[in-house]
Amino acid sequence: MKFTHLSVLLILSLSGMAYLSLPLRAATAEELDRDGRRALSSLCINNLKAATVANESAAALVFPTVVKAGFIFGAQGGQGVLIRNGESHGYYQTTAVSYGLQAGVQKFGYVLFFMNHKALSYLHKSDGWEIGVGPSIVVVDAGVARTLSSTTLQKDIYAFIFDQKGLMAGIGLQGTKITPFYPDN
Repeated sequence: MKFTHLSVLLILSLSGMAYLSLPLRAATAEELDRDGRRALSSLCINNLKAATVANESAAALVFPTVVKAGFIFGAQGGQGVLIRNGESHGYYQTTAVSYGLQAGVQKFGYVLFFMNHKALSYLHKSDGWEIGVGPSIVVVDAGVARTLSSTTLQKDIYAFIFDQKGLMAGIGLQGTKITPFYPDN
């Protein structure tokens, strides 16, 4: 049987829809605390620039697992925990929808390091925050990481994306909405 590009895209989109159609269960506070701390620790151990930023930050909003899937239309979502001074200070969900040339399914995590209390205050005051609107944010990639040090941290928020798995062209945080939620205990 010969597969064309179109049939491969169709298979990917159907598998993505099947994956997203599975019943999504909200994580408990205990699970989010455990997974968030584990993800943050792993990121800082494996990425020295993330460790530098973490040491200078006021808090970290950790989304250990975000799932993104789509075929022309796409969606992504996940749940996370705000960690400040080693303690949990709230739970949040991240969601985004997109439209365009896209196909596949991907799983990843990300951490937003809030560098000052002004940015952190914006998170608490807003009942839903769209990345790209509000405090300035820098997504740290290999190019940004080369020039990053504790003396050059000038922006409000630094984002690190980690543990990318799956087949999906492109990943970004622009247009992502972050809202508070209250998990079961």
